[in-house]
Amino acid sequence: MAIVLQSSPLLWTRLAALAFSCVTFSVAIHGGRVGHSTGDWCIFCWTFSFAGTLLVLLVELFGLQARAPVSWKNFPITFACYAALLCLSASIIFPLYYLKDSHGPSEIRDFRIVSTVFSCLATIAYMTEVSISKARPGEVAGYMATAPGLLKVCQTFVACIIFVFVTDPVLYDRHDSLKYCMSVYCICFILSAAIILLCIAELTGYLPFPFARFLSAYALLAVVLYLSATIIWPIFNFDPKHGGQKQRPSNCNTSFGLCVWDKTVAVSVLTTVNFILYLADLIYSTRLVFVSS
Repeated sequence: MAIVLQSSPLLWTRLAALAFSCVTFSVAIHGGRVGHSTGDWCIFCWTFSFAGTLLVLLVELFGLQARAPVSWKNFPITFACYAALLCLSASIIFPLYYLKDSHGPSEIRDFRIVSTVFSCLATIAYMTEVSISKARPGEVAGYMATAPGLLKVCQTFVACIIFVFVTDPVLYDRHDSLKYCMSVYCICFILSAAIILLCIAELTGYLPFPFARFLSAYALLAVVLYLSATIIWPIFNFDPKHGGQKQRPSNCNTSFGLCVWDKTVAVSVLTTVNFILYLADLIYSTRLVFVSS
C-alpha cells in the first residue's frame, strides 16, 4: 500500500489541529481535575476532534479516499466545521466552569489555563482548515464545501445546544405555543441533518425530485418556522401576561452554572441565531452552483 504525503497548507493545518487537540485533552485529563458533566463534554469535544482528524489524515496518507464509504469531497470539510464548533464551545465553557472564581491549587489552575489556550489554538486551526477547503465563488464543488453546506452544519450544531437547554429541565411543556417551538427545532434539525447525511453518503442523485429545488424550498420553510419561533418563545417565557418572568430571579446568582431563567434566555438567543443562519442559507441557496452526486 503506497503512502501519499504531499506537503500543503491544508496538511500542515490538519497536523496543527491534531497536535493542539491532543495536547488539550491530555493536559486536562492529566492535571486539570475536570469533573461534572461539563468537563466530560469538553473532553469529548477535544477527543472527538482529535480522533476524526487522525482518521482523515490516515485515509489521505494511504490514498484510501476512493475506497471510503463516504464522499471525500464532502466529509473532511464537514468534520472540520463540526470540530471547529465543538472546540469553540469547549473553549468558552471550560474557562467559565474551571477558571472563573477558581480557588484550587495553582498547579491545577495552570493545567487548566494550558488546556484553554490549546483549545483556542485548535479552534483556530479547524477554522483555518474550513477556510482553506471551502469552495470559492464560482467554483464547482461538493455541496458541503459551499456556504449553504457549512451553514447546515452550524444550524444543526446550534439546534443541538438548544436541545440541551430545553430538556434539562424541560422548558417547553408549560404551554402549547412552547411545544410548537420545540417542534420547529426538531423538524428543522432532522431535515438539515438528513441533507448533510445525503451529501456525505452521495445519495442526493437517488431522490425522486431535484435536490437543488428541495434545498431552496426547505430553506424558505425553515426561515418561516424559525421566524415564528423567534417571536413566540420570548413572548411565552418573558411576558407576565402569558405566565412568563421578565426579571432574572435572585436565586440565579447563587446557582452553579446556568439557572432555568438563564437557559430560557439562551434558547431565545440561539433561536434568533438559527433564524439568521437559515435566512443566510436561503439567500445563498438561490444562487448556488454545485456538483450533484
